[in-house]
Amino acid sequence: MADVGALQAQINALGDAYAAQLPERLKQIDELWAGLPLGTWDGVRFGTLHRMVHSLTGSGKTFGFAMLSDAARNLEDYLGPLAAAQAALREDQSDKIQAMLRQLQAAAMHREVPDTPGFVKFARPAPVPPDRLRVFVVEEDGDLAELLRVQLSYHGYEVSIFHTLVDFRLAMQDSPEVVVVMDVGYPEDGLGGIHAMNEIQNHRSSPQPVIFVSSQQEFSVRLEAVRAGAVAYMYKPVDIGSLIDELDAISAPEPTGRHRVLIVDDAASMTTIFAAVLEQAGLEVRAVNNPMLALDALQEFLPDLILLDIYMPECSGMELAKVIRQLDAFVSIPIVFLSAEGDIDKQLVAMGLGGDDFLVKPIQPQHLVAVVTNRIRRSLSLRSLIVRDSLTGLLNHTAIKDQLDHEAAQARRRKTPLSFAMVDIDHFKQVNDKHGHPAGDKVIRSLARLLRQRLRKTDVVGRYGGEEFAVVLSDADGATAVRVLDAIREDFSKLRHRAGDSEFRVTFSCGIADFALFPDAARLCEAADRALYAAKHAGRDRLVLADSLLGGVGAS
Repeated sequence: MADVGALQAQINALGDAYAAQLPERLKQIDELWAGLPLGTWDGVRFGTLHRMVHSLTGSGKTFGFAMLSDAARNLEDYLGPLAAAQAALREDQSDKIQAMLRQLQAAAMHREVPDTPGFVKFARPAPVPPDRLRVFVVEEDGDLAELLRVQLSYHGYEVSIFHTLVDFRLAMQDSPEVVVVMDVGYPEDGLGGIHAMNEIQNHRSSPQPVIFVSSQQEFSVRLEAVRAGAVAYMYKPVDIGSLIDELDAISAPEPTGRHRVLIVDDAASMTTIFAAVLEQAGLEVRAVNNPMLALDALQEFLPDLILLDIYMPECSGMELAKVIRQLDAFVSIPIVFLSAEGDIDKQLVAMGLGGDDFLVKPIQPQHLVAVVTNRIRRSLSLRSLIVRDSLTGLLNHTAIKDQLDHEAAQARRRKTPLSFAMVDIDHFKQVNDKHGHPAGDKVIRSLARLLRQRLRKTDVVGRYGGEEFAVVLSDADGATAVRVLDAIREDFSKLRHRAGDSEFRVTFSCGIADFALFPDAARLCEAADRALYAAKHAGRDRLVLADSLLGGVGAS
C-alpha cells in the first residue's frame, strides 16, 4: 500500500513547482507584451499573450494563488474582446493592459495554503478491477492537469492527459469507453470544450459522459454544457472530492435489476403477467395474492414501488394503502393503483388515500414498464435526499437502523452470517476546539469516503450521529469484520489532515457484534455499542469484538 504521506508530498511538490515556475511565466508574459508592435495588429503574439494569461486563471487558486487567479481573470476578460476585434490597440487600451499586468505581478507575491477539499488524503482503496473506468483529462494548464492525474490515479482511475483539443479529438476517434474531464474555455475558443464535445456526441450512438470544469459561471454556459452531454459542471479550483464522487457514480451506477416491485393482486394470473413484463425489463418482482400477507412481504422485501389492485377480498387496495401510509418506514414509497376501475371519481378517492398514480387495466406492457421505472427513479432520487446525511452522503441514523433491521431479517431467514460495527472518531471534540469545525467536517468526510471505498458494495455504511458511524457487514462473521475494519482503522490513523498551516492525525475506535451471538437487530446494536465503549475505555484506537456476555473480548 502506498504511503499517504508520499501522496501529500507529491501534491505539495506540484504546488512548490508551480510557485517556482511562476516568475518565469510572468516574465514571458511581460516579454510578449513588450514585443507587441505599437500601431499595428499582431494576432499571433496577442493570441499567445491571451493564452498565457488564461492559463493562470484556473490554476492560480488551485495552488494557493487566489489573488493571482482573480487578476488573471480580469486581464483575460479585458483581452478577449480586443482579440476578437483584431485591431491595433489605442493608447488608453495599452495603458490599461500595462496597469493590469502590474496588478498581475503584485498578486503573484501572495500565496496561501489552499483550504479546499480538493486535497483529499486517505488510504488507497482495494485493488481496482481491470475494467475500471478510464478518464481523459483535457486541460491546457499542465500543472492543474498533473494535479488531477495524481489524485485520480491514487483513487484507482486510469488517467490520460491531453493539453490540446486537437490531441483529444484524435484520441476520441477510437470511441474508447472513458469519462471526459475537460475545461470549457480555451484561448482560441471560449467554449472550445463544449464545441469539441458536441462534435463527438454527434458521431456517437450513446452519449459520451463528460464533466466540465471551468471558471465560467454564467447560466448560458452551463446550459450549453448540458446540451453537450455534461453529467456535471464544476467550478475551478476543482473540488477533487466531489469530482471523485461523480466518477464513482458513473463507474458504479445503480443496477436496474436491484429495483424491486411488490405486486398485490388477488388474481394470480394477472400478477404472473405483470411480474413477467417487469422482470423482462430487469426489475425484481415479488407477487402477493392475499392482501392480508402484504405487510410481511413489504417488511422483508423492501420494495421500491407497490403495484396495488383496488378490489380484493378481505382487504381492499384502498384500505391497504391507508395501512401502509401509517407505517413511518413506508410513508414515501410510491403506490401505483392498477385496476379496471374506470370511474374517475373513484380513482381520485384512491389517489387521495395515498396513491401516486392510477393505471387502468388492461395496460400495454411498455406503458406499465415506463410508469413503474419512471416512478422508481424519481422516488429514489427524492428518497436519497431524505435518508442521506448531507455532510457525508451516507445513510442517516434512521435509515441505517432500518437497514440493520432488514439485514437481520434476511440473515435469520437465509441462515447467513452478519456483523454490525459502531465506529467513533477519537477525541473529536479536541479536533473541533483546536482546528475548527470546518476541519472537523473534513475529518468526518474523509472517514466516510474511506469506509465507502474499502468496504464491499454489499456492506452498508451510515452516519449514526456526530462523529459516530455504523456499518452493517452482510455475509461476514465477527472475525471477518474485525479483520476488515482493523485494516481500515490502521490506514485511517496514518492519514494527515490539514487545517491552515498545520497537519494532524486522528484515530477511531470500533465495537463489533456478531449476529451469531446476538440474533436480532436490537441486541446486535446494543452489543456493538457496549463493545465500542469497551474500546474507548481500553485506550482508544482499537477494536473490540463483543462476547456473549457483552463484556467485550478480542480487542485488536
